[in-house]
Amino acid sequence: MNKIIHWIIGTLLFAAFSLSAHQQKSAISTILFNPRTKNIEIMHRFRVHDAEHAVKQIFGKDADIIDSKKTQKQFGDYVNQRFNLFDNDEQLMPLKMVGVELDGKFFWVYQETAITSVPNQLDNMTIRHDALRDIWPEQVNTINVEGKGKLQTVTFTDSVELLTLTFK
Repeated sequence: MNKIIHWIIGTLLFAAFSLSAHQQKSAISTILFNPRTKNIEIMHRFRVHDAEHAVKQIFGKDADIIDSKKTQKQFGDYVNQRFNLFDNDEQLMPLKMVGVELDGKFFWVYQETAITSVPNQLDNMTIRHDALRDIWPEQVNTINVEGKGKLQTVTFTDSVELLTLTFK
């Protein structure tokens, strides 16, 4: 009887580990209007497991998000090219790549732009977030926007390419 119980427990633990090791195909980003720095700061959080699979598809089988600074920078540049903010007049806001960071189970990509780079009062903002959606159509990218009125959340799923937020 003990062998059966141990086998069941072992099987359940293996199954739980296997499920947790699967790609989640989701990312969370925060856009923060920071009055202290007078910047719009963007923080993208990807699961390392997803990023590992993605870089091998994007940059080749030798790409290594964990141990290669080159691959980490390449992935940051890839995200920087696929994430855009547009102002009231649908003009592209200049985003600067700040850096990347490997933090446990997550890989972070940081961007920013000066609030003063927005030529007039920002009443609305349009966002494009295609990172990983070009390789996985089921990728879900969620964005929380803070520091400009109440917290707002938008989610990119399916074929959604652009989403617009209105600030009051």
